[in-house]
Amino acid sequence: MKDTPKPAKRRRYDAPFRAEALRLAEQSRSTQAAARALNIDPKRICQWQKAAPTPVAAALGAALDPATAAELRQLRALARRQAQELEISKKAIASCLL
Repeated sequence: MKDTPKPAKRRRYDAPFRAEALRLAEQSRSTQAAARALNIDPKRICQWQKAAPTPVAAALGAALDPATAAELRQLRALARRQAQELEISKKAIASCLL
């Protein structure tokens, strides 16, 4: 077997770096500009923005006990599924009426 070079390790970003990147993106109103300033991929900042809880959600999540928070997550997932089913039903009815 040949000695193949090991693949480059993925760069890991710590929490303070992520927070700074999100702050820069929010201040500049441009994910692209923040990514260029930090020399990272703009998609990475977008992923962090989606994963970051909103200040209101973070405050509410901290106030809830784990059982209530889990129930809330389940109810929200159920509401999303029911909304999707409703949209599918509406489209099916609309196509039958045409």
